Amino acid sequence: MAGNNMHNLTTLIKRLEAATSRLEDIASTTLENQSVPNGIPPVAASAAAAVPPSQAQAQSAPKQAPPRPLPPSIEAFDDLINNEIKSFVDLSEAIGGLLAEQAAKVVQAFAAERKFLVVTTRAKKPEIQSPAYLEILKELQDIIEAVNEVRMANRASELFPHLSMVSEGVPMVGWVTMDRKPADYVTEMLNGAQFYGNKVLKDFKEKDPKHVEWVRSFYNIPKALNNYIQEYYDTGVTWNNKDGMDASEAMRQVNAEASASKGAPPPPAPGPPPPPPLPTFDAPPPPPPMPAGSVAKAAPAADMGAVFSQISQGENVTKGLKKVDPSQMTHKNPSLRTASTVPPTRSDSLNSASSASTRGKSPVPARKPQTLRTKKPPRKELDGKKWILENFDNPAEGVIEIEANISHSILVSKCNKTMIRIIGKANAVSIDSSSAISLIIDSLVSSVEVIKVPKFEMQVLGALPTVMLDQVDGAALYLSKESLSTEVFTSKCTSVNINVPGATEDDDYAECAVPEQFKTVIRNGKAVSEIVEHAG
Repeated sequence: MAGNNMHNLTTLIKRLEAATSRLEDIASTTLENQSVPNGIPPVAASAAAAVPPSQAQAQSAPKQAPPRPLPPSIEAFDDLINNEIKSFVDLSEAIGGLLAEQAAKVVQAFAAERKFLVVTTRAKKPEIQSPAYLEILKELQDIIEAVNEVRMANRASELFPHLSMVSEGVPMVGWVTMDRKPADYVTEMLNGAQFYGNKVLKDFKEKDPKHVEWVRSFYNIPKALNNYIQEYYDTGVTWNNKDGMDASEAMRQVNAEASASKGAPPPPAPGPPPPPPLPTFDAPPPPPPMPAGSVAKAAPAADMGAVFSQISQGENVTKGLKKVDPSQMTHKNPSLRTASTVPPTRSDSLNSASSASTRGKSPVPARKPQTLRTKKPPRKELDGKKWILENFDNPAEGVIEIEANISHSILVSKCNKTMIRIIGKANAVSIDSSSAISLIIDSLVSSVEVIKVPKFEMQVLGALPTVMLDQVDGAALYLSKESLSTEVFTSKCTSVNINVPGATEDDDYAECAVPEQFKTVIRNGKAVSEIVEHAG
């Protein structure tokens, strides 16, 4: 019995010695691993630590191609943006409000034009009606419309003349679509902007000189742009027709370069975590690893540079703008229109020399080129006592008929190749910014006013007191016997003919040309003008 107990004790002691030996082996191995953290030798670890993280990323990241050198014309255009346009934007932001909002869109317009000019240096010129050409111009068209929308949405604002000046002047960027004398087109846009800008100068000269400085800063933009065009594009924009690429591909390259210039590419994803160390019996177990994606990524620092660092964002720029409430929209709330500032209409006092001279000196807004105008749906609507006809272009129905009464006025704008028939005796008719218009009227109480309408024809069936033509190229007026006493006023018009009925109904109309040439001489210290008659 005692022998068995001794045998069991001996066996137990041997097993304890074996377990102790194994634990010592594990402990020695753990100490060696702790002296070499993560299993990396000290020399290798120090060598890895000597490489800065940025250098390591640069070594692992693929090398980017160096940016293309800019042509001198683009560098000069950048100087224009950084000087005249930046000065205008700074003054707009100093005033704030609607002017700052609209000025930001002006910057976007010139940024889109810069893209267009860069494309012309790399691409062959596409057909004007091709999708590629329209795609290149689309951003420019949209921004011009956005500038005008700021103006139209704030007709009741005190700053409406300010907004109108910018809206009438910003189409100057459309000079890139002009094949001949683009500088003259920019001058026309400046004249259109001065129509409203001079009102601001007059109203704020004593009230707030900062607005006067703001207007003059905007005037400097077309003047600088005119000098730029005369130096680099005097005969129109030149394309790289010799060895250029497709225009659509060039536009994609320009957009990609603009996106890449906004910031450096993100760093590469970190590698897998190192294996956990061998367990030790002397220290508590390590915490479990964090789940994937639980560590928040550091947000990139916001770019607080000038507004010119964001000019290539495209449509994303307008995402932060506030929405206009329907109660502030003039087309949904007509009561707002009564508060807008409307220039006084011309009356019979135009026969005075002072009124005529004042009208001749006032610059009028110029039209945008057709390639930059967005086609809108036709509109025929009675708004209170005003009939409004807009955007008709060779309508399929042929004749647009309006049944009017003595209190109705008819406003016609932006129509082309349109015949209008006014039935009944109306008050007045005004036609503006249209072409190839044919008008047939019964009778009017006041007058027909036509401004900037080439190829105009009118037939009067009844009585008409006054006809006023301003900047009309080619007009034919057919009067009835009841309207032979009609007074016709012309200003800056060419090829105007008045046709009067013959003595009998069987006789043809007699054509009378309105004089265009005058001779002026000084007599007794006064200027005397006479019609130049050509004999033979």
